[in-house]
Amino acid sequence: MKSDDAPGPAPSGSPAEPVDDLLDLVFEGGGVKGIALVGALEVLQERGYRFNRVAGSSAGAIAGAMVAAGIPPTTMAEVMRSVDYSRFQDGRRWNRFLPVQALNVLLRDGIYPGRFLEEWLDEQLRTHGTRYRNGTFSDLPYEDPQQARPIPENERFRLIVTASDLSNGRLKFLPRDFEDYHRAPGEQSIVDAVRISMSIPFFFRPVKWTQTDGRGTWLVDGGMLSNFPITQFDAPPDRTPRWPTFGIKLSSRPDAALDVTNKITGPLSFGIAMLRTLMGFYDGMHIESADAVARTIFIDTGSVRTTQFDLTAADRDLLYENGRTAAIRFLDGTEGSPGWDFERYIREFRPLASSP
Repeated sequence: MKSDDAPGPAPSGSPAEPVDDLLDLVFEGGGVKGIALVGALEVLQERGYRFNRVAGSSAGAIAGAMVAAGIPPTTMAEVMRSVDYSRFQDGRRWNRFLPVQALNVLLRDGIYPGRFLEEWLDEQLRTHGTRYRNGTFSDLPYEDPQQARPIPENERFRLIVTASDLSNGRLKFLPRDFEDYHRAPGEQSIVDAVRISMSIPFFFRPVKWTQTDGRGTWLVDGGMLSNFPITQFDAPPDRTPRWPTFGIKLSSRPDAALDVTNKITGPLSFGIAMLRTLMGFYDGMHIESADAVARTIFIDTGSVRTTQFDLTAADRDLLYENGRTAAIRFLDGTEGSPGWDFERYIREFRPLASSP
């Protein structure tokens, strides 16, 4: 979806919406570290931004669904602080024993069913979301705020989550790409799409679909192929963006991934190293660009691991406060680094773009 380009005249009788405070958002996935995203969101709302569209993967898809459904960041913070993260490791009690986990991976392709996530997320969206009614993407319609151009029907949604189609070897953007599976995008469950996006390989069981031709399709965590789809809402290079797209990344600096070393001692560590390499390569091509760095909030998540579901209250508070701190520094600047300025961004990175 690339619709934040310079507007043409609004159709007669269709009032254009002010866009000065609009903001598109892209969230990186990161499992339990997702509470840091909420801290940054709270600051953005306090500064007067209105959230327009949002894209994310895994934990970023969970946070994105909440934002798109109209849940305020302050409520999101309360929800994320109160949830018992250990319950995401669902299924039978003996699932936590290593031999049983290995058996689940061999027989079911993942340790945990992921049903608690589905039930919990649906409850939060229904309880707190102002736009969540039927539970499908039809609850999240999107039209160009200034009626500047028609948007394809399969892109008229406020939320996009990434998924990895293992059977076809493709990165998918849901709900748009539901059409590839002969499913109407607006009729599909928001929670089902998020469940697909957060299916961390081996940890959560993949989602399996049967195609109309009888072939099976296996869908897992979108982070395998794109954990940070920062370019998803970008205007074409020859158009001036009307409002910014901010990325929120769960690492302290752009080159953080370069410090990661995968120690390989056997088949399991070899498989994990392959997954980490896959999950970092595609997004690395984007985040290395000065354009992406200039509009991304980098949050220091310390030593917290993606699947550290035994988070302490202190861990949660630290992640949340680090999210707030990172957003404030991004907006206000630090010594030697100026704060965010949309006009400066356009001058530096879109100098040849056409104006309205």
